[in-house]
Amino acid sequence: MNDTKPIVAQPSAQTSWQRYVMTAGTVGLAVIGTQWLLNRETREGLSPGEQSYLNSTFKYTGGGLVLTAIAARTMFRAGLPFRLMAANPWLVLGVSLAGSIGTMMGAMYTSPENAVTKHLFWAGFNLCQAATLSPLWFFNPALLSRAALYTCGVVGSLSYVGATARNETYLYMGGPLLAGLTVVALSSLAPMALPLGLRGLAIAESISLYGGLAVFSGFVLFDTQKILKHARMAEAGAMPADPLRDSIALELDMINIFIRLVQILAMGGGRKK
Repeated sequence: MNDTKPIVAQPSAQTSWQRYVMTAGTVGLAVIGTQWLLNRETREGLSPGEQSYLNSTFKYTGGGLVLTAIAARTMFRAGLPFRLMAANPWLVLGVSLAGSIGTMMGAMYTSPENAVTKHLFWAGFNLCQAATLSPLWFFNPALLSRAALYTCGVVGSLSYVGATARNETYLYMGGPLLAGLTVVALSSLAPMALPLGLRGLAIAESISLYGGLAVFSGFVLFDTQKILKHARMAEAGAMPADPLRDSIALELDMINIFIRLVQILAMGGGRKK
């Protein structure tokens, strides 16, 4: 009779500690987040002007994201990512940056009275984003759907917090968020410029992914309150109403959160086989 017992793999001590820390961190953040959400100071409600401006901004944000997703899928099926990988990477980076920044600046700084030109720049900006994001379709569509769902949940909840908080509660965060964004950007570029070992690469990647997720989540709060401030200024006649311009910042926040969630989920084995 065979007395051989099945071998059960035991997690290492390091893995166990990582699980404990992640579990404790998740519980702690849930408690802090619940306390912050339920017991924070809120305003009585949005004025009709603020509601209209915020709704218009989110319509442009949603429309831009839909246009970007459809165009990215079309470009992927046309083989654009393969041609991008075969081209000079520095040339691709330069052209994509020039196209994205140029069309973004055109959309943001063209007067709302010149609606046709402004919307053409806006469409061009979203097409540039689509070209940059088209390689994401190499991932499993189910993974992309999950990341999109999580992104909507994160941005929706943070936008609600920003919209219901007292005026200018989170506008002070502009400076710290820019500093955090600089750290995230440098951590993304570090493997290209510094001879990092495996441990250094893992740390740099973690800062880029999880730090970037935190920074752009903070930007959602900041940009939501900035939109409401612009709504009040437009209502007072201090500036022209331009929800299209404000939508671009929110759209970039969502795209960056989405990209990092895709990468985090892919680390768990979400690539196409």
